[in-house]
Amino acid sequence: MIEGGSTTEGGSMIAGASLLDVRETWEAEIASLPGALLVPLGTLPGVIDTLDPDEEWVVYCHHGIRSLRAVELMKQHGFTNVRNLDGGIDAWARANDPGMARY
Repeated sequence: MIEGGSTTEGGSMIAGASLLDVRETWEAEIASLPGALLVPLGTLPGVIDTLDPDEEWVVYCHHGIRSLRAVELMKQHGFTNVRNLDGGIDAWARANDPGMARY
C-alpha cells in the first residue's frame, strides 16, 4: 500500500521533506510549491539514480495520479521514505493556500 499525506496536514507534511514535482514544466509555471524539484514523470526513470534514496520525499502532481506512479517507481528503486501528496497541488492549494493559482 502506498502511504499518502493528507493535504489538510498543510505545511507540517512537507516541512523538512524534499519536494518532487512530477508535472510538466508548463504546469509548474502556473503554480508550484517553494523549493520543489521539477522532474516530469516521463523523465523520472532517466534521472532517478541522481536522487538520494535516503532523503524524505513528498511527491506531487496536479491531482495525485502521476505522483502515485512516481512513488511506486521510487520505491522500486529503493526509496523507503517517500510519500504522495494526496489530491496533488490542487487539493493542497484549496486546503492551505486559497490564493495560489489553480488550473
